[in-house]
Amino acid sequence: MKNYKNFLCFFLALTMLLIAGCSTNTDVATNDTAFSHSYGIDENGLWEGIKALDYVELFDYQSMIIPNDVHKISDDDVEYEISNMLSEFSTNKQVTDRAVVDKDMVNIDYVGSIDGVEFDGGNTGGMGTDVTAGSTDYIGDFLTQIIGHMPGETVNVEVTFPDYYPNNSDLENKDALFVTTINYITEETAAELTDDFVATNLSAYYGWSTVEEAKTGVRMELQKNAIQQYILQYFTTDVTIRSIPDVLTKYQEDSMLNYYQGYAEYYDMELTEFLSSYEGFSSINEFVQANADNIMNNAICSFVIQAVVEDAGISVSNEDLVSYFSEYGVSDDSSSYEEEYGLPYLKQYSLSQKVFDLIIETAVLI
Repeated sequence: MKNYKNFLCFFLALTMLLIAGCSTNTDVATNDTAFSHSYGIDENGLWEGIKALDYVELFDYQSMIIPNDVHKISDDDVEYEISNMLSEFSTNKQVTDRAVVDKDMVNIDYVGSIDGVEFDGGNTGGMGTDVTAGSTDYIGDFLTQIIGHMPGETVNVEVTFPDYYPNNSDLENKDALFVTTINYITEETAAELTDDFVATNLSAYYGWSTVEEAKTGVRMELQKNAIQQYILQYFTTDVTIRSIPDVLTKYQEDSMLNYYQGYAEYYDMELTEFLSSYEGFSSINEFVQANADNIMNNAICSFVIQAVVEDAGISVSNEDLVSYFSEYGVSDDSSSYEEEYGLPYLKQYSLSQKVFDLIIETAVLI
């Protein structure tokens, strides 16, 4: 359940996409130095030695106009999010008393053979596997042939491997028989949104007690998220900035590379190898150039935020951080985050939230 709130809240959105661009918990060498999330940020959460108001033309951040099509949340939007929440409380049951129909989730076992000889990788080994009846996830019409059969039945499924089958070229264009046992159908029963359900399952975390409160809460979170995204876009398109110090764009570049280095290490690859194999870039420099706009936009957003911080006199104390982590359901203890990211970095994104809270509270919704 907490994933839903964290997805909507500004904490995760800006932590990953704005202030640090992209980051993981992996310290990565960029330009022969280990990346630090707090590099270039002072103890107050501001860019060290840089006054943003010397570069950013101040705008009317306390009465920003938010268009109707941005902040208006439809009933369908609310129902969609509610449905996602309810799916986390759904239950599954194994059904064996009816035939398989199209789109059923079905658990099957099979043994494949060609000319009576079993081939490697052609069976489930009795472990069972879940498939969707009628889908094209398997060869040809394999999963269509199980439709209409009952759990407990064993079905001879006949298919022909395609002319090109890179998984095993020896099977290309071969006729195969899969002796398939239908174990059971899985039926999902969604939770029902009632006052009792809300009070039992959602009250402790969200503070909602009724269906009406739940829908109102979801609508407010969706609206806040939409407005925040609009403000981010406004920063990059409508605010005049005379120039951006190189240290800001360099930080965003290194942060992005740090993020992808984490993926490369996960796959036990060099960064250049990972970028070539999974992102289609021949070099780190080519990858950076392709993401130049994103790097610049992230730098601009953080700079505009600091300009508002300077003009409004906003600050963040250590006590504010503790409250901030607790409020957004991330942790009651910020010490582990401080060790990983550094106190300056944590203060910077906490300042960001204060800026957005200020703008949203004073915004004019038309």
